[in-house]
Amino acid sequence: MSRPAPSTMSIYLASNSPRRRELLHQIHVRHEALLFRGPGREDHDINEDVRPGEDAFTYVQRVAQAKAEGGIQRMHWRGLPPQLLLAADTTLELDGEIIGKPDNESHAMEILRRLSGRTHQVLTAVVLTDGKRFAQRLSVSQVRFRRLDDEEIHHYVSSGEAADKAGAYGIQGRAAMFIEEIRGSYSGIMGLPLFETAALLQEFGYSL
Repeated sequence: MSRPAPSTMSIYLASNSPRRRELLHQIHVRHEALLFRGPGREDHDINEDVRPGEDAFTYVQRVAQAKAEGGIQRMHWRGLPPQLLLAADTTLELDGEIIGKPDNESHAMEILRRLSGRTHQVLTAVVLTDGKRFAQRLSVSQVRFRRLDDEEIHHYVSSGEAADKAGAYGIQGRAAMFIEEIRGSYSGIMGLPLFETAALLQEFGYSL
């Protein structure tokens, strides 16, 4: 039985992230980014504050859902034609604490000192919607850092790569030198788990 031809349909990506765009290109998913205002700000109108008592699993799935709902609203406001819309959120968890993006270079260095020589979890939630039905998948990976000294932490943060990244690092960049071991999804750690993303797209009838 022959496989269906890859879809020529485009989807919306509710994200400014160039990494998520690269990952969609990797699996040949045509998409249009619904860009948000402000350089370096992915979802300026989504409240990403952690709620009291909220764990990392609940948090990342709630924020991804809010991004998808915000993307649908933005699509309607702009009068865009209906298409599938994809949203995602990534966060880190260490010792039961949610670790998001650093506020500044000092905060980035503090985060990397905490990750040094430890294993943390990277959680990425993905939501796909047609505007009526919402479906979600969650990717959870473990990442172990080797021990880092202050000089290399400072050098890495000074490069600018730590900015605007959950956990103050990007596995696809220079921080790959810090990582002893990963268990889980490399693309999920980057910010868009392709196994889960492909499963959602196929669930909505998108041919890959």
